[in-house]
Amino acid sequence: MAEAPHIPVLLRPLLEAVAPVLGTWVDGTFGAGGYSRGLLAAGAGRVIGIDRDPMVFEMAKAWAGDYGDRLQLERGTFSDLDAIAGGPVQGVVLDLGISSMQIDQAERGFSFQKDGPLDMRMSSDGPSAADLVNEASEEELADIIYHYGEDRASRRIARAIVRARNDQPITTTLGLAKIVESVLPRQKPGQSHPATRTFQGIRIAVNDEFGQLAEGLAAAERALAPGGRLAVVTFHSLEDRVVKRFFQIRSGSEGQGSRYAPAREAAAPAFEMISRRAIAPDDQELAENPRARSAKLRVARRTAAPAQALDRAAMAIPAPALEQRPGRRKGG
Repeated sequence: MAEAPHIPVLLRPLLEAVAPVLGTWVDGTFGAGGYSRGLLAAGAGRVIGIDRDPMVFEMAKAWAGDYGDRLQLERGTFSDLDAIAGGPVQGVVLDLGISSMQIDQAERGFSFQKDGPLDMRMSSDGPSAADLVNEASEEELADIIYHYGEDRASRRIARAIVRARNDQPITTTLGLAKIVESVLPRQKPGQSHPATRTFQGIRIAVNDEFGQLAEGLAAAERALAPGGRLAVVTFHSLEDRVVKRFFQIRSGSEGQGSRYAPAREAAAPAFEMISRRAIAPDDQELAENPRARSAKLRVARRTAAPAQALDRAAMAIPAPALEQRPGRRKGG
């Protein structure tokens, strides 16, 4: 079989945490197929690989057939994974964020390292990053960059974007990166590129990543059979906060909150935590795969309790200030 082109992050500790790997699993973010291949090698009877990017399935044609009917590939979003699976499964794996394959393709418009069209769509559908950058108001852009990119200079960056697009549309990745660089301090050795947070924020908004994440976690809860495992790999603090909060709520470990607040009737826990803390990469993994540096893995086991409706308001999802009263957000 052909070798996978990219190393899946935290695969070894993931397989250890969910062992034994049996029955049907859903790989909700198929990408280069590394987790699917790892699950099949570890004993999964069948893996359903889901991705909204049609290009990943073209790339998988060289090796996917080697697994016969043990590997089923489906285009879609992991928010629909329970419907796609069509029945109870023994495990779900979600590897969040952008894949290194997508970053490496300049024509996809995710990276400021190479010039390309300002696209950033994980699928080929819907408005692109160029549409957002050229059509959103200054306030909307500032909100997105602040809440999704965590850049305190969001107002300054948004003003610069609006000024620049008044002269001509912003259509390339390097064009946007230069605008951001022009209003931020020069990059120092060891620091990330000044446009890193802006690109993250815009990408998250274009792909509705937090909406997809919340719905995907709820879909996994519906899809998993009692005893099934849910493993989620995150790459930045915003993602991990949402996943951590979901597991706290659905495992009954969220705490009591204010003692003065009215008592809430707690639903039966839908998950038991397999690891109380997030699992981080060890030295061996960091040496083999520097991309794993910021990764965290959280794993839980499904109970027999019925799935509950998703309470997005309780999920710690970053909210652009457009949904709040004006002036609540602070930005540079």
